[in-house]
Amino acid sequence: MNKKIYVYNEITRQKELFTPVNADENRVTMYVCGPTVYNFFHVGNARCFVVFDFIRRFLEYIGYKVDYVQNFTDIDDKMIQKAKDENTSVKEIAEEYIAEYIKDTGGLGVRPATVHPRATEHIQEIIDIINILIEKNHAYPSPKDENGNSDVYFSAKSFKDYGKLSKIDTDELESGARVEVDEIKKDALDFALWKAKKEGEPYWYSPWGEGRPGWHIECSAMAKKYLGETVDFHCGGRDLAFPHHENEIAQSESAYGKPLANFWLHIGLINIENKKMSKSEGNFFTARDISEKYGYMPMRYFVLASTYRSPVNFSEDVIKSAKSSLERIYECGANIDFLLKNAAVEENISDKKTIAILRSYKEKVIDALCDDFNTADAISVFFDFIREANTLMLNSEISPSKKLLDEIKILYGEFCGLFGFIPEEKNDADTGFNDEYIQEQIEKRAAAKKAKDFKTADNIRDLLKEQGIILEDTPAGTKYKRIYIK
Repeated sequence: MNKKIYVYNEITRQKELFTPVNADENRVTMYVCGPTVYNFFHVGNARCFVVFDFIRRFLEYIGYKVDYVQNFTDIDDKMIQKAKDENTSVKEIAEEYIAEYIKDTGGLGVRPATVHPRATEHIQEIIDIINILIEKNHAYPSPKDENGNSDVYFSAKSFKDYGKLSKIDTDELESGARVEVDEIKKDALDFALWKAKKEGEPYWYSPWGEGRPGWHIECSAMAKKYLGETVDFHCGGRDLAFPHHENEIAQSESAYGKPLANFWLHIGLINIENKKMSKSEGNFFTARDISEKYGYMPMRYFVLASTYRSPVNFSEDVIKSAKSSLERIYECGANIDFLLKNAAVEENISDKKTIAILRSYKEKVIDALCDDFNTADAISVFFDFIREANTLMLNSEISPSKKLLDEIKILYGEFCGLFGFIPEEKNDADTGFNDEYIQEQIEKRAAAKKAKDFKTADNIRDLLKEQGIILEDTPAGTKYKRIYIK
């Protein structure tokens, strides 16, 4: 599908026509900064993971092959402290919260990355890039400590474009900074590439003694290994622009002499009840917290209902509204399935014209998304499609044909797959409320109504409703839909 996509590039502060680095291969590369795995991720992280998963889905939907890399930071000061507090190892902390990440992102409909590299599994690649930076006079080791180990620092002033992403005034930043130990860092803006071992910390062997990598260097090393010297999209939250992404640019471009990324995408921040989310404010929510009360899919809908760069406000009313919107989407799906089972006509004379109108919504969705991945407008078009489809399906004058219903089902499935709006299914095997059982109850209810035993009929309806199964009586018979949202 030959579509022009315009994307807002954070480094140039303008929309630009997207052309892949590997255009001949129709291949797109994405590097997404992943979590430091020492706790459950919060709703702001969830916004990042959902948005970039969606962008990947869209690029694949229009025909690109996407190499999607998202790292796990599995060695870090916070992880070391947590391991000490809980009398366990950093590795065990990492394994625990990577498993929790997989559970939560799975619930959110976020597909696994092509590769999920871990910092601790790429020590050699990290050492290699640090060696290049030292050889090119962009980095320097500190004097050895009493154990013969050194830190290694990147010299920020050696990279003339330092600050080009965040547009931060480095002179002003430097004047307000404090250098903890003059003998170690040469300049206040310099940052650690390698940290000498401290007592009780995990460590690896390197040319500078025993130690561990700094935070920023891992992403430069892993992006290079899996995606090459220049990636199409480098992605993360707005809070990562400085210093993390700024430092990544300085490291990678000093080492290889090429742009680290052609496009920088940053997600807007989430406020909670119009206040900045923070633990001190008592308004800090993890994705797990929200899912236990409302389910995962309303959170995904909430994220995609706004444009990705804008700040958004999260509240109970907003998530309830997202839940209601999803119920409307799923109800359309239930209408399609029910009517397909009962379709009496193969084709109507008006089908060709009607199907052309329905297919036009697909082009409108794609056009909206080609304008900087505008999910808000695209979802609005999806609801226009749902209204049109429901009108056609529930038209009392002309029964929808099987041909028309098949087309509606295909388009509906494409849209739900694109946005990732997949119902959160209950385990029917555990509850016994499978399709066969439900149909039996519908027949019992019909018999009770015929016998004017309305109490029994109402009890059957209420029992099913408690399990999220909603009955609706229509001229074509009683249909049911499952509402899988908590």
